[in-house]
Amino acid sequence: MTATDLSPVRDIPFLDASGAERTLSQFDGPVLVVNVASKCGLTPQYEQLEHLQRTYGERGLTVIGFPCNQFMGQEPGSIDQILEYCSTTWGVTFPVNDKVKVNGPNAHPLYKALKKTPDGHGKAGRVAWNFEKFLVGRDGSVTRFRPQQKPDDPEIVAAVEAALA
Repeated sequence: MTATDLSPVRDIPFLDASGAERTLSQFDGPVLVVNVASKCGLTPQYEQLEHLQRTYGERGLTVIGFPCNQFMGQEPGSIDQILEYCSTTWGVTFPVNDKVKVNGPNAHPLYKALKKTPDGHGKAGRVAWNFEKFLVGRDGSVTRFRPQQKPDDPEIVAAVEAALA
């Protein structure tokens, strides 16, 4: 899979769960950006995302969740409810940030930039559903994985390992 160079994407500000402004460049290594939801059939991916964080975190990977309620209202809670659910139900330790919109005219600027990256089939554009994944390298390169591709998929693991090399 080829990566798109979106170097400035690491400098686009977003709000963390406490409301503080952050950027991806504040994380030393590659970042796996995922739009997450608590009431989705793909929600069990939280467990695999946490496994990636625990396996590769010491080497520099950071998984980052962005709750999004745009897909059939599957993330209706407040940020506090979402954080409680993620930690209690899935043992999530990676950062889960403030809610964002990923599609449409009010999409967060980070997602507006990330969506320019085509997936493995050459298709860019709209986020298809919850748990779409964007691996952002230290250099700003972006590799996109669609929601159904699980975090433990060998292709994602290989991309993470290559980004850490």
